Amino acid sequence: MAYRILAWFLRLASRVFFRHIEVVGREHLPAADSGTAVLFAGNHPNSLIDPLLIITTCGRKVHFAAKDTLFKHGLMRMVLRGLGAVPVARRDDHGGAGGKVDNDAAFTAMFDVLGAGGAIGIFPEGLSHDESQLARLKTGAARLAVGARARGAKVVIVPCGLTFIHPKRFRSRVLVQYGAPIEVAAASTGDDERAEVRSLTERLERALRALTINAPDWETVRALDVVRRLYQPAEVSIEDRVELARRFNTYYPAVEDDPRVIALMARVRAYQQELDELGLSDRELADGLGHLHIGGRLLRHLGLVTFWLPMALPGAPLHLPTVLFARVAGHRLTPRKDVVATTKLVIGLLLVLLSYAAVIAVLAWKAGWGWAALAAVVLPMSGWATLRVLDRIRLVRRGLGALARLLRYRTEIDRLRALRGELAAAVVEVVATLRPEHLRLLFPPDDPRRVPLLPSRSAERHAELDAEFDKDAAEDRADGAEAPEPGRP
Repeated sequence: MAYRILAWFLRLASRVFFRHIEVVGREHLPAADSGTAVLFAGNHPNSLIDPLLIITTCGRKVHFAAKDTLFKHGLMRMVLRGLGAVPVARRDDHGGAGGKVDNDAAFTAMFDVLGAGGAIGIFPEGLSHDESQLARLKTGAARLAVGARARGAKVVIVPCGLTFIHPKRFRSRVLVQYGAPIEVAAASTGDDERAEVRSLTERLERALRALTINAPDWETVRALDVVRRLYQPAEVSIEDRVELARRFNTYYPAVEDDPRVIALMARVRAYQQELDELGLSDRELADGLGHLHIGGRLLRHLGLVTFWLPMALPGAPLHLPTVLFARVAGHRLTPRKDVVATTKLVIGLLLVLLSYAAVIAVLAWKAGWGWAALAAVVLPMSGWATLRVLDRIRLVRRGLGALARLLRYRTEIDRLRALRGELAAAVVEVVATLRPEHLRLLFPPDDPRRVPLLPSRSAERHAELDAEFDKDAAEDRADGAEAPEPGRP
C-alpha cells in the first residue's frame, strides 16, 4: 500500500515537473503476472530523477538499489523504505578503492525479489553524472542477473534509455525508452558464470548505447544537434529527434576526418556562432521568422494565458514564490549539474506540501473544515493553472524576443536564412554520399525530410520498413519507373 501511494504521488510530481514525458518500448516489458523477473538497467544522467521516471512509467513495482548513504536522512529513508529500495554500500563512500564493503545482505534481498518474479532497478554506471557519453558499466547488474538465474529464477534484463531535452530545466521534456529484453542464460560452472557476466555486461552496454546519445564532448553534441535540426522534418516526435541525434553522434567518428565533413562542420560551427552573437536560435530561422507568423503565435499564447489566469490567481501568492525559490536553490545548493533537477524537485515538493498543509490548517482553525476542504481542492487546481500560465508566458517572452530581433536584424536574418538553406542541402548531400551501405533512408532522395535507420531499431520495425520498401518498389515498377536498389535511398 505504501508503495502504491508513493508511486502515485511520484507520478503526479513527474507530470508537474516535466512538460512532456514520452515513453517508448513498453511492449518489451514482461507482464507482472508472467512469472518473469525483470532487472531494469538504465543510464544515470539525472540523479534521483532517473529512478523516479522508471518507477512511474514501467507499470511494475520496482525495488531500486540505492547507495546506503541516502538512508542516513530521516525523510529520505522513510521514502526509500516505502518504495522498497535496497541499500547498497559503495567503496567510494566507504574509504575509496581500499575500503571494504559488505553487500551480502543487499544481494540476498534482491535475489529474493527476483526469485519471486519481481523487478529490480539498477544503474550499472554506478554514479549519476553529466558527461556526454555512458560511463564504463560495472558488472553488478550482470552478476545480479546471473546469480538470480542460478537460483532458479526466470530473469531478463531490460535496458532503459533516459534522454532529457534540458536536464536541469523545470517544465522540460524527457524520453524514456525501454529496449528489448536481454535473456540470461543458465551457467553450470564458475567459469561459465564469469563468462556470462562479461557477455551480459557487453550486451547491456551495446543496448544502452543504442538508446542514448553518446559523443566525446558536449561541443560535438551541440554541433551535431545543429546538423540534426538542419536535416530533420519541421515536426518530429521526441523519439525521432533523439534517434536522429543518436545516429549522427554514433556515425560521426567514422567520417569526421573526411574533408567534406570537416568543411561542413566548420560552416555549421560558424553558422551557430553567428546565431549566438545575434541571440538567435536555429529553431527561429527554421520556423520562418515573420511578423504575421510571430504575431499569430503571440495572440494564441496570450489567449491561453487569459484562459488559465483566473484559475491561477487564487494560489499565485503561494505558487510563484515556491517556483522561484526552487529554481534558485536548485543551482545554488548543489555544485553538481546532474543533481540540479533533483534539488529543484525535492525543494519544490516540500515547499508546496508544507504551504498547503499550513493554509488548510489555518483555515480549519479560523474558518472551519468546510473552507479547509475547499482549499484542499482549489489549491492543486490553481497550482496546475499556474504551471499552464508560466508555460505560455515563457513562450510569449520567446515570441517577443524573436519579434524584436526580427525588427533589429532584418538583413542579417535574411542572409542567415539563405545560409541555413545552403547548409541543409549540404547536410543532405553529405549524408547521401557517406552513409554506410546498410542504412536505409525513410524518404526519397528529392525529399529533404530524411531519417537514416540504424540496426538499433527493433526487428519488427525493420520488417515494417522492408515491407514499405517492397511496396514502394512495386508501385514504381507498376508506374514504369526504375525501382531503387535495396539499401539505397
